[in-house]
Amino acid sequence: MHQPTTEPRPSIYYDYRVHAPWLPSQHGAQPRHKVVIAGSGPAGMVAALELARHGVPSVLVTAELQVSQGSRAIVFTRRSMEILQQVGTAQRMTENGLPWRFGNSIYKGQTVFRMEAPHSADDRFFPMLNIQQQYMEEYLIDACAASGLIDFRWGNKVVKVAQQSDHAIVTIDTPEGEYVLATDWLIAADGGRSSIREGLQLKMEGASYEGLFVIADIRIDLPFPTERLAFFDPTWNPGNTILMHREPHGIWRVDYQLPPGEKPEDALKPESLKARIDAQLAMIGHGGTPWEMDWCSVYSARTLTLPDYVVGRVLFTGDAAHLLPIFGVRGANTGFQDAQSLAWHLAFVIKGLASEKLLANHSAERVGAAREIIDEAGKSTRFMAPPTRGFRVLRDAVLSLSRTQDFVRPLYHWRTSRPHEYTHSMLNSPGDDNALFTAGPAHGAPPQNVRLGADDFLLDHLGGGFDLLYFTDAASLPQPLQDVIAEVRGRGVPVRVTAVGSATPVQGADQTFADADGHFRQRYGISASGGAYLLRPDQHVCARWLTLDATRLQAAFHQALPQ
Repeated sequence: MHQPTTEPRPSIYYDYRVHAPWLPSQHGAQPRHKVVIAGSGPAGMVAALELARHGVPSVLVTAELQVSQGSRAIVFTRRSMEILQQVGTAQRMTENGLPWRFGNSIYKGQTVFRMEAPHSADDRFFPMLNIQQQYMEEYLIDACAASGLIDFRWGNKVVKVAQQSDHAIVTIDTPEGEYVLATDWLIAADGGRSSIREGLQLKMEGASYEGLFVIADIRIDLPFPTERLAFFDPTWNPGNTILMHREPHGIWRVDYQLPPGEKPEDALKPESLKARIDAQLAMIGHGGTPWEMDWCSVYSARTLTLPDYVVGRVLFTGDAAHLLPIFGVRGANTGFQDAQSLAWHLAFVIKGLASEKLLANHSAERVGAAREIIDEAGKSTRFMAPPTRGFRVLRDAVLSLSRTQDFVRPLYHWRTSRPHEYTHSMLNSPGDDNALFTAGPAHGAPPQNVRLGADDFLLDHLGGGFDLLYFTDAASLPQPLQDVIAEVRGRGVPVRVTAVGSATPVQGADQTFADADGHFRQRYGISASGGAYLLRPDQHVCARWLTLDATRLQAAFHQALPQ
């Protein structure tokens, strides 16, 4: 029988809550479910919440009785916050997190590169927000409890999966023994050590790097702003790299590379941790400052992905689908994008709005995103932790030149995680005007936010279905467009129409935003009345027109919902 720990995890800043296990004896016979989700990490819970937004219930099972141990993911990007806004947790993240936009690369005591992430008045969220993963998971758990469509089962561990042609049989172990669930679809969000992936004997493609890194969270009072600090080739750890991040509640993340050959168990000994953290504090001028350890771990950099995230009736997402280096904040942030994509694709298939070809599109898009990230993260990893003598010689040359030569300094850029643009998605409309635009988000890109008021932004009003942004000064949408929208809605497809430009409500639109100064049009590259954008349920662009007519709108919906 599965016996998860009932002791609260130790922490000097977070109060762990131990939840009661879900026990089969306390419930009746189990029906066949639409969706079972294995794993209560960021990807699993966002997938459940997104499915719920589309009206699809799910059962979420997790082996543990409490949120994850340690801060783990601590940096969340603007796009992640936009996704979390959709599922109702962004406000709590913002209220309790630390926003930032600058990163510093330091060599021999000199700041040789300063990264500045773009930020404008049109952005609701900062480029980055620091908050420990326990809090993020807590907020998602509360949202799951409030949804009414998520059956959250603590202390339930998936131990076996058997696939049939149209469903999966999932064996789950609990503190009182096993039971079986039948489900149309199983989402494997059970993390980097996915037992479901292992049980199906699936192999990941890519590379693992030999270097090991220690993460240590310490409580200490340091007078530095919330900015990324990267120290290259420090005197106490020659040839290696140290990263530092401020976290809420007086916690600092210290992330350092180990010398070749050192074993993880030796690196995590208290005396080793103390010596290295003391050396780092001394190097930054704060030797002797008292500090207290909260949590520590060892990780390695890996760039691996499954070649397909749809395996029969099992759908892989998050770290169960791919393993990415944390450099550039790619772990949880990529998982959010995975989960958002998977949920709307799956919901539309379950509701009969599209065929299972839609799931193949999800896999192709997200595998493509993982491979793009692997390419970029590999560059960052090879700079942070050179895998060969040749890479180290090159990296050391950059370090040396950067003290006096401006042209090499951008090589320090850590290629921060960004939302993938589905440029070649099968859902993009081939008959639109994408190639004629000179500005605005292109095929497959997420939308650009626009400030509408003091605390009012475009993305506050989008999401949950298809969004048609129609730019017009007229009093109403053309009747042929209204007819197409009515027909699509008649098939059960959620569509919201937003008119942009008119000072008064536009007949046929669900909402109207004025654009007296033309700023909205400028952001979207629209210069004349009649232009439009069609956004998918994950807000990514699937069609845009300089002038929209009913025939092309109908064709775009047909393309985006394959039958």
